[in-house]
Amino acid sequence: RRIRTHPGVGDSMSASSVVSFRTLLTKEMLRFWKVSFQTIAAPVLTAVLYLLVFGHVLEEHVQALPGISYTAFLIPGLVMMSVLQNAFANSSSSLIQSKIMGSLIFVLLPPLSHWQLFGAYVAASIVRGVIVGLGVFAVTAWFAPPSFAAPLWILAFGVLGAAMLGTLGLIAGIWADKFDQLAAFQNFIVMPATFLSGVFYSVQSLPPFWRTVSHFNPFFYMIDGFRYGFFAQSDVNPWLSLAVLALAFVVAALIGVNLLARGFKLRN
Repeated sequence: RRIRTHPGVGDSMSASSVVSFRTLLTKEMLRFWKVSFQTIAAPVLTAVLYLLVFGHVLEEHVQALPGISYTAFLIPGLVMMSVLQNAFANSSSSLIQSKIMGSLIFVLLPPLSHWQLFGAYVAASIVRGVIVGLGVFAVTAWFAPPSFAAPLWILAFGVLGAAMLGTLGLIAGIWADKFDQLAAFQNFIVMPATFLSGVFYSVQSLPPFWRTVSHFNPFFYMIDGFRYGFFAQSDVNPWLSLAVLALAFVVAALIGVNLLARGFKLRN
């Protein structure tokens, strides 16, 4: 026996869901673009200051990769560090602000699945991270014109790294109830992992113990793989770095989607 359904209801719900997703994605992108001086220009300036200080002090004393000047070595690391930190900041700050201001209900009311919520927040984080990374690269490239030995690796690690940190930001934003908790997550987890990932040095220069410890840091594989795209030189095989990063992203994504599906700290 056939069950009749109202014609067009499924199509209407699907169209409404797509519109809701696009609206949330647009809202998240406009959110950082409206204050671009703070969200884009400020991180670019910070990266340039890092380059000026570390490049000036260590240029004549450190050669991290054979045949590569220290300034040239430093630029991809600073670009990727900026991508990661700003991707994390975008999703985490958006969620915590919505929770504290009480506007999160307007995000939860539309017909959005947990996968669509996840996709909108992470996609906006990728956009912000990539824009900041391009800004940092455009300014710092004047100091040491880079090479592009493997552009596809640059793109793969840049986008996947931003997605990974956007997902971590989503998890942190869901977990945190106030700005202090979010700041603790960023200052004690994201920031140390980023700075200790080989942005300013090659892990091959570390003592054996700390070199081994570095290989347990997923951020190391993001930086190392991204840098490989510029110089075709890396501390580990880029395929290994890509596999580690992809696995870490899948695990983080499953956790984030699960928290959204359960409404953890979102539907109280």
